[in-house]
Amino acid sequence: LFVLSVAHGMTTMPSLVRLTLPTLLLLSVCCAVADEKPSISHENPFETAFPSGGRLRMDLCSSGVEIRGTDDNKLHISYDSKNGDDTKVKIKLNISGNVGRLAMDDCPRNNFQITIKVPSITNLYVRMWAGELNIKGVTGDKDMELHAGELDVNIGKPEDYGHVDASVTTGEVDAAPFDISKGGLFRSFKKHGPGKYRLHAHVGAGQVDLN
Repeated sequence: LFVLSVAHGMTTMPSLVRLTLPTLLLLSVCCAVADEKPSISHENPFETAFPSGGRLRMDLCSSGVEIRGTDDNKLHISYDSKNGDDTKVKIKLNISGNVGRLAMDDCPRNNFQITIKVPSITNLYVRMWAGELNIKGVTGDKDMELHAGELDVNIGKPEDYGHVDASVTTGEVDAAPFDISKGGLFRSFKKHGPGKYRLHAHVGAGQVDLN
């Protein structure tokens, strides 16, 4: 939409620019949102390039999940169901620059295992409803939450972190590198250090183990 301001029979270009800028900005935002539609794959295994030092957000189905850091600048996903009913699993992925969004849907309900390999330096954001989540060999920010289950994280060097917090609504929190072991209702701890990374770990009902 273009709007002309008329004064004494003449258009004023500054008014035109002022009035059309919001429209142009809105159009650019709409176009950006439209470009963020994820690709969908049923490939197993699935592999694509992903940069070291990137940010990866994952919304995963209830299952057993292992996330491992590797020397490759790739995102590699494989999965297995002992019941052989994993043919409909959807991998939804959007990568824009160094930011990735991954979701997995239509997973089998029982005995389902996912292995995700990422560059060894990757900032992780993981959400799961229930299951077992194991992370090792990954340096960077870690933000992880499960409603129920077990969260096991190899944190690397404790001094790499500037902020650490871990909690359970009911269950147990163990963090040997920080001399923490707590069990019961609403157990939690916070630590601050000299590093640049942030770690957040929460399980509603279950166990958090930082090692």
